[in-house]
Amino acid sequence: MKRYRVQYARSARKELESLPSSVQDRILKTVDDLAEDSRPRGSKKLKAAEDTYRIRIGDYRVVYVIEKDELIVLIVRVRHRKDVY
Repeated sequence: MKRYRVQYARSARKELESLPSSVQDRILKTVDDLAEDSRPRGSKKLKAAEDTYRIRIGDYRVVYVIEKDELIVLIVRVRHRKDVY
């Protein structure tokens, strides 16, 4: 299986850093697992954009884009479920 490289958009990094540390730890663990499996169980493809997915982590959502050609998972948004879309 191919291993993806996980990268963060600047805005997503700022959103993550603004969260409580306990939430950050849970999100970072899940995001690190995306390197092994870019479409884990529970992830959903967003209809509005091609190759864009979201994964639920408690009350938070991580929106990411899979760049298949370059083997990159780009994290574009990390927000509370009420604010993510």
